[in-house]
Amino acid sequence: MEKVQLREALAGITAHWRPLVVGALNGQEVKLAKFSGAFPWHHHEDADELFLGVEGTFRIEFRDRSVDIGPGEFLVVPRGVEHRPVAEAEASVLLFEPVGVRNTGNVIDPVYTAAEASRADRGAT
Repeated sequence: MEKVQLREALAGITAHWRPLVVGALNGQEVKLAKFSGAFPWHHHEDADELFLGVEGTFRIEFRDRSVDIGPGEFLVVPRGVEHRPVAEAEASVLLFEPVGVRNTGNVIDPVYTAAEASRADRGAT
């Protein structure tokens, strides 16, 4: 049981769209990521996703609308719903999703699909 300093963990993230696992609970992973630009359209057939704004702003686009997210705001995207995150400027985001969920869902993209989310060394802080 170690606390996680979000600012310290975020400072170690250098690549956009590459999630860093900073915790786990009840079959869910807590991930941090930095967004910049537009991510591919995708959905997660069997998993809901929670996006929580930490720093900066971003939006989640759906085919019929978009939702802006700022620091301290979150949105749950239900399983099966096609979406894409977009950040005009860099944004830091905390995500909750089941262990093993591919970041690009039903899409395999040579640029954006992460083989596996990297894990933070959660030493005492």
